[in-house]
Amino acid sequence: MTVQPAESDELLIQQFKDGNPGAFNELYQRHLTGVYKRVRYMIPEQDVEDVTQEVFIAALKSLPSFRGEAQFGTWLRTLTNNKIAEYYRKRNRKREAPQVPLNDALHYTEGNTAKVMEERIMLRKALNQIPASYQEIILLRFAEGLQFNEIAQLNGQHLEATKSLFRRAVSALRDQLDK
Repeated sequence: MTVQPAESDELLIQQFKDGNPGAFNELYQRHLTGVYKRVRYMIPEQDVEDVTQEVFIAALKSLPSFRGEAQFGTWLRTLTNNKIAEYYRKRNRKREAPQVPLNDALHYTEGNTAKVMEERIMLRKALNQIPASYQEIILLRFAEGLQFNEIAQLNGQHLEATKSLFRRAVSALRDQLDK
């Protein structure tokens, strides 16, 4: 079966529910970059692809029961956040030191790469210390590249309220990074 040109995620979801597996492939292609970027902001680099894959596996399994009470993008973001939280729950249970192959470790210690990795770790820790609403607006803006008007529409807020929330979020993040 081929996917009929669809103008919305909802039409693709209906095609998938009607037995067209190609419709999920289209949803995957549409949303892969956004999910990957969000996961990359929150998860250590070596696990980003695995967690991203887990998000889409969970989406594939859950899509038949998707009721459309929220937009698909919102539902997928929630699923992504749940997989990120699950990743950290599993990791905290294991309490293992991260394993990096020797070749990768040598690469990370060269030049600016070590500094970049250190900055990413600090940013990830700081993000985890600020309220969830602040994390969300920062991720929507930077990880997903949404404009303020898009974020406002997505969250059902006025544009100025969204900008104000963003300023508070950035300030809280800056405070965490300065500690």
